[in-house]
Amino acid sequence: MREASTELLVEADENTNVTDLLLERCAKDPFGNLYAHKTANGWLNVPAARFLADVQALAKGLIAGGVNPGDPVAVLSHSSFEWTLVDFAIWMAGGVTVPIYETSSASQIEWILADSGARRIFVEDTSKADLLHTLVEKSTALGEDPVTIIRMEHDGEAPNLTSLAAVGIGIMDSELERQRSAATLSDVASIVYTSGTTGKPKGCEITHGNFVLVARNVIPFLPELLMQRGARTLMFLPLAHVLARAVQVVCLTAGVTLGHSPGANGLMADLGAFKPTFLLAVPRIFEKVYAGAGHKAAMSGKSGLFAAASATAVEYSTAVDLAARGQGPGPGWFLGLKHSVFNKLLYPKVREVFGGAVGYTVSGASPLSLRENHFFHGAGIPVLEGYGLTETTAPCTVNTPSMSRIGTVGIPLPGTTIRVAQDGEVLVKGIGVFKGYHRNDAATAEAFVDGFFRTGDLGELDPDGFLTITGRKKDLLVTAGGKNVAPGPLEEKLREHQLVGQAVVVGDGRPFVAALVALDPEGLEDWCAENKRDAMSPSEAARDERVRAAVQSAVDEANTLVSSAESIRKFGFITADLSVESGHLTPSLKLKRAAVVKDFSSLVEKLYEK
Repeated sequence: MREASTELLVEADENTNVTDLLLERCAKDPFGNLYAHKTANGWLNVPAARFLADVQALAKGLIAGGVNPGDPVAVLSHSSFEWTLVDFAIWMAGGVTVPIYETSSASQIEWILADSGARRIFVEDTSKADLLHTLVEKSTALGEDPVTIIRMEHDGEAPNLTSLAAVGIGIMDSELERQRSAATLSDVASIVYTSGTTGKPKGCEITHGNFVLVARNVIPFLPELLMQRGARTLMFLPLAHVLARAVQVVCLTAGVTLGHSPGANGLMADLGAFKPTFLLAVPRIFEKVYAGAGHKAAMSGKSGLFAAASATAVEYSTAVDLAARGQGPGPGWFLGLKHSVFNKLLYPKVREVFGGAVGYTVSGASPLSLRENHFFHGAGIPVLEGYGLTETTAPCTVNTPSMSRIGTVGIPLPGTTIRVAQDGEVLVKGIGVFKGYHRNDAATAEAFVDGFFRTGDLGELDPDGFLTITGRKKDLLVTAGGKNVAPGPLEEKLREHQLVGQAVVVGDGRPFVAALVALDPEGLEDWCAENKRDAMSPSEAARDERVRAAVQSAVDEANTLVSSAESIRKFGFITADLSVESGHLTPSLKLKRAAVVKDFSSLVEKLYEK
C-alpha cells in the first residue's frame, strides 16, 4: 500500500457556501468581467456586479414561486451563460441544483426528476419540450406535484427567466439573505447523477464545501493558469458534468473571465474569436485537432512535412520530460534545431486552432494517448493531465506547470490523499470527496473503506507522488468525450434479440461506443427458417445484409435506453464460438469481458478505423 498527500493551502469558514464566493468577488472587483456572454453581435462582457444583480433577481423569483432552502431544482440545457446564471440563482435561493445532460433519454430524465424530488426544471427553448410536457401531464395524472417548466430564453407566454425575475420583485432583501445564507459547507449544493453499473444513474451529493474548498485551493495550486492578468477560458464541456461546474466555480473565485460555447460545429470559430489563455478539454478534442492537422496537411500535399514535424515534437517533448525526471540530458542541439525550425513553420498553426493565446490546457475525464500528449507539449501547447470522478467533484490529482510528468495524472490536489490499495485500486480522501449517494445508503457504505472513497480504478504511485492510472476495476466505460457508459443494460437488451448470443459493449477512451456481437447458432437457425432463408453458419450470416439489418434493429432498440452520447454507433460480428473451453465464459457462463476484448482486439480496432 502506498499513499501520497498534498497539504491543504486554504481553509474556509464552516458557515460559508458557494454564493459567498460570488459576493466576495463582487466586493473585490465589481466592474471586473466575470463572464463573456455570446450574442448575435459578438461577445458581451458581464461585470461581476451585473451578474450578481441578475442572479439575485432570479433567486427572488424562485423564492416567490415556493423554493425553500434545500429544495432540488433541475437544469436541462447545453452549456451556456444562462445555465450559469440559473445555477447561481438556485444556490442564492438556498436550493440544490440537479443538472441533467441535454442528451439524456426520456427514462433517464424521468428517473432523475423522481429520485431527486425536483419539481421545477429549467430548460432551453428547444430542450425536450414535448417530452417534459408529457412528464408534467403524467405526474399530474398520478396525483403528484406537477413539474414546473421554466424556459431559459423568452418563449411567448411560457414561464421564462424574464417572467421569473418579475414575480420576485416583492421579495425583500432580508428574505433573500435568509435563504441564501442557510446552507453551510456541509450542506448539499448539487445532486449530480452518474451512470452506474446497474444502469440507473446514482445521484452524487456534492456539498458547498466540496465546491468552495476545491476552488480556493486550486487557485494557488495552479497560479500560472488562474492568477495571471487577463486570464480567460472558454467552457464547452457540458455543465451537467461536475468537472465543468467545478472549474466554473474556480474561475469565478479567481476572477477569470469565462465564456461558454455549445461546442460541436461552432467550437473552432468560438476559440478563434474568444482567444482563451488556458483551456479545459477532453481527449477527444485533442484527437480531433491532431487528426484535422494531419488531414489538412495531406490535402495540401504536405503530409511528409507534417509527419516530420509531429515526430520532432514527440521526440523533443519526450527528451524534456525525461530530463525533468532526472533520466536524461534533454534535447540535443540537433533536435533543438529541428524543433526550432518547425516552431516557426508549423506549430504556430496548431496553436492557432486553440485561439492562438493558450498557454496551457488541462485534460481530464479519460486518458489522453501518450503520443498525442507529447505532440501537443512539443508544439507549445502543454497538456496538464488530471484525474477525478463525479464523486470527487472531478479533480483529485493534476499535473502542474512546475510539477508535471507526461503519462501520469499528476499529484494530489491540496487537502487530498491518494492511496493505492493492495489490489491496486485507487482510493481517495479529501476536500473534493462527495457526501454520499442520494437516498442510497447501501451504495454509499459500499463506496468507502477506512474513510477513503473507492474509485474502481487501478493505479500506481511513484516515489514522488505522481499517480498513473493503469486500468479499470469496474466495467464502467468512459468515452474520449468524457461520458460514463454502463455497458450492462445495453448488452442485456441486445441479448434479448433472437440472433444475438453474446454482446460486449466497448468504447473506453474511444470517440464513441461500439459493440462486438456473437450470433447465436440456434437463434440463427430459427431466424433463417422464419424468414424462408437457407441455413447459414455464423460466418456466412456475418456477411449477410439482412442479418446485419436485423441486428441493427436490436442495436436501435437498445439505444432507446440511453442518451445519444452513450448509444452504440457501430458493431462487428464475432464468428468464433465463445465458451468455457475457449476461455471467454466462466463456469457459470458469465462473459469474461477482458478476455473477449483482448482476443478480438483486431475487430475492435477495425470498428474505429477512420
